[in-house]
Amino acid sequence: MTEELHEIRLHVNGTSYALTVPGRRLLSDALRHDLGLTGTHVGCEHGVCGACTILVDGAPMRSCLMFAVSAVDAELTTVEGLADADGSLGPVQQAFLECHGLQCGFCTPGFLTTITAGLRDNPRPTHAEAREMVAGNLCRCTGYQNIVKAVERAAELGAGR
Repeated sequence: MTEELHEIRLHVNGTSYALTVPGRRLLSDALRHDLGLTGTHVGCEHGVCGACTILVDGAPMRSCLMFAVSAVDAELTTVEGLADADGSLGPVQQAFLECHGLQCGFCTPGFLTTITAGLRDNPRPTHAEAREMVAGNLCRCTGYQNIVKAVERAAELGAGR
C-alpha cells in the first residue's frame, strides 16, 4: 500500500515553499529534510524537550507533534528566521551570546523561538516570569541560570517591543 502524497505550500521565515509530502510527514521533518532548515532540532520526538519548537502564527509549537499538512496557510518562523533583516543577530540571539546561554547548542533553537514569543507577550518579565518562560524547554548542559539571564538581557535589548 502506497501512502497518499499531498501538494502543500508552507510559509517559512517569509518565503513560500511548494512541497509534496506524505500525510504523516512531521513538520519538523519537512523543515529539516525537505527544506534544509536544520536549525530546528529533534530531540525526543514526543514534544517533551522543546528542541523542535518553532513559531506557528507567532505561537511556540512543537514541530515534532505537527504534521506538515496541518501547517498550510500558517506563518512559520524557525530559528533561521530570528535574525534581523540585515542578517545580524536578533536581540534574543545576541542575549544568548552575551550571557553564555548555550553550551552544546542542541536545545538552543527551541529556547530562542520560545523566548522570542514569550518576550513579545511579556516584554519586561520579572525574574520569576523569565524562569517560567523557559520552563517547558529542557537543557542538559547549562543549569538554566545563563538562559534566564539571557531572557532578562534580551528584554533589556528590546526583544518583544
